[in-house]
Amino acid sequence: MPPAQSKSETYDVVVVGAGLAGLSCARHLQRAGRRVTVLEASDGVGGRVRTDTVDGFRLDRGFQVLLTAYPEVRSDVDLVKLSMRYFSPGALVRTREKNHVVADPFRDPAHLASTAFAPIGNIADKARIALFRLRMRRTPARTLLRGRDVATAEALAEAGFSRRIVDTFFKPLVGGIQLDPHLATSRRMFDVIFQSLSNGETGVPALGMGALSEQLAAHLHPSVVRLNSPVAGVDANGVVTSDGTRIESRAVVVATEGPAAAKLTGIPEPGSRPVSCFYFAAPKPPTPHKLIALDGYSGGPVLNLAVMSNVAPEYAPAGQHLIAAACPGATEDTHPGLRDTVLAQLRWWWGKDVAQWRHLRTYNIAHGQPDQTPPFSPKKAVSLGDGLFVTGDHRDTGSTQGAMYSGRRCAAAVLEYLA
Repeated sequence: MPPAQSKSETYDVVVVGAGLAGLSCARHLQRAGRRVTVLEASDGVGGRVRTDTVDGFRLDRGFQVLLTAYPEVRSDVDLVKLSMRYFSPGALVRTREKNHVVADPFRDPAHLASTAFAPIGNIADKARIALFRLRMRRTPARTLLRGRDVATAEALAEAGFSRRIVDTFFKPLVGGIQLDPHLATSRRMFDVIFQSLSNGETGVPALGMGALSEQLAAHLHPSVVRLNSPVAGVDANGVVTSDGTRIESRAVVVATEGPAAAKLTGIPEPGSRPVSCFYFAAPKPPTPHKLIALDGYSGGPVLNLAVMSNVAPEYAPAGQHLIAAACPGATEDTHPGLRDTVLAQLRWWWGKDVAQWRHLRTYNIAHGQPDQTPPFSPKKAVSLGDGLFVTGDHRDTGSTQGAMYSGRRCAAAVLEYLA
């Protein structure tokens, strides 16, 4: 008997991956009238930006926040429909002695005194932060991304910041955001992140970060996204799914995370920044503040911690509280006994009440962000030639902005190719 013929379909564009980049790309292609389908290997949209429900708690897949200053968020996201819940501007910094509120004095003048006297650096350091903030607010992001490219730690030292404020403030704050406890990431990324923190709010959707992905997907026609549809191979004329189905197209966009994109397309492996996030349920919060708590003492693997239910009560059942503890650079796969080390650090930080916390889940994420150490180019090619394209935060910046902007940029390149 002759071999069975695989089913065949034809589209203008096949997008592989329904993360933020893939959803953004598909949305812009659909707006332009192109017939597009999105193939997603997992059971839901969002890629790394998803939210699980465990015992009534909403657990983002890793500690994540949404910065409202990001241009793509401003243009393509309905923050009102997301029912955003916002952190207070600033941080709660733990030093050897106690926790200190370090606020943005321009937006929270009530904590000016506590900020001025917090033992995280000297007066000159705090004056430099104010001047640095002013310069970042006034400088276009495109200019920042073309600035002299050195590691963040080197840039901070050159700017005159003391070792103390780098270790107690910048390392847990920026190192946490960039998943880089050694501050080796490009200062271009640091500058853009600091600008975004200064120009907008930091928050989460009431129903979890996954609501952002679901909102982007909702803009697509109902039949566009196909879940549980892993792709086995791609070429310029289409894709082959794991069940042998051939889907023909005039262009293919690979919108997976960096390591998977490298395997499918042959682009250089972009490197990975790992992270783990430990979630705990607690009968009462360790702090009443809506602030991200920073380990300014370098006491362990947890760089930052947030009481998510203080910020968004919807993250926890009534009468309960949700705590997220993030460990950039470490997972249980690479650091055996990590959970015990985390608990020991949290007991030192928050005292005997930690004994009442219940572990809900740990997310060990081998690829939290692409590696973006110098030399760092924020605009890598999205066209691989002959109708094959690639998009994702590894082509632009390792951020929500980078993923969504990369999707938009890739869609423009595809439309130009199809014209």
